[in-house]
Amino acid sequence: MYYIGIDVGGTAIKGGIVDENGVVIIKDSVTTDAGQSSDDNVRDIAALVKKLLTASGTDENQIAALGMGVPGTVDPDDYRIFYTCNILFRDYDFVKEFGKYYSFPVCIGNDADCAVIGEAVFGKMKGVKNAVIVTLGTGVGTGTLVNGTLVSGFRGAGGEGGHTVIRMGGEKCGCGRRGCWEAYASATALIRDTKRAIEKHPESLLRKFAEKEGKVSGRTAFDAYEAGDAAAKRLISRYVRYVGEGLVNIGNYIRPEIIFIGGGISNAGDFFIRKLQSYVTRYSYGGRRNPYIKVMKATLGNDAGIIGAAALPVLKGAGRKIR
Repeated sequence: MYYIGIDVGGTAIKGGIVDENGVVIIKDSVTTDAGQSSDDNVRDIAALVKKLLTASGTDENQIAALGMGVPGTVDPDDYRIFYTCNILFRDYDFVKEFGKYYSFPVCIGNDADCAVIGEAVFGKMKGVKNAVIVTLGTGVGTGTLVNGTLVSGFRGAGGEGGHTVIRMGGEKCGCGRRGCWEAYASATALIRDTKRAIEKHPESLLRKFAEKEGKVSGRTAFDAYEAGDAAAKRLISRYVRYVGEGLVNIGNYIRPEIIFIGGGISNAGDFFIRKLQSYVTRYSYGGRRNPYIKVMKATLGNDAGIIGAAALPVLKGAGRKIR
């Protein structure tokens, strides 16, 4: 039997067919349309599923369940999506609407929760009982295991570390508040700050790398940093502090054994992880006197969202059946 993993992101909806060992058999994606209706989002996801089944030659009866991670709040009992801030799902019964297209069971969870489940089921986190994964992408997601149990709060509405404030009255966040960690540590925030740095320092390599790529991306600042650009060095130094502050807050509250860094920004390079490790070790409560918190790149790589979503029904044993 196989599982389908769907990773709903702010810029793309990624999907894949995953076997019982966590191996992605086939994958594909569609562009996220943040402005369209919830029903249209389900239509796009169903079309992506059909594309995966057709391309792989997999029959619908071979699918044990579909797991889906969304950037928002999901009821852990009936999988109703209460809220997502970067795509339109509001108190929405996805399972019922999806049942118009397919009949296999469905599990839905917060995308960062799925990521930490994926590491626990298929990754190198087996045996680790206290861990947090932080995904740095369009937003900032956090998934938390405490004593081997997923912590997601009342009706799945907790665990939103990206929406803790690190600067009162600061940058506007997609959730409506100001100063959220996500508004400073996400790839979206880094792109915003890179554009500002280019405007301020048009002579910098930041502009040259952006022109070469044809756009400003999450990689622009890191590429210019590695090339020795002074403006990029200041930008990345500030970004490390923004990310680091949130990690220290998590460390002080949860004190996990490991903090995994996932999402697109995790591919920035080993030096980025080393800088975050140094920041967390230096500023965590008690410093080196308290138990060491290891900071490392998430192990499931670019397919973490797909594998984590597929791991959700594996962990739960089944999903909510279509009625």
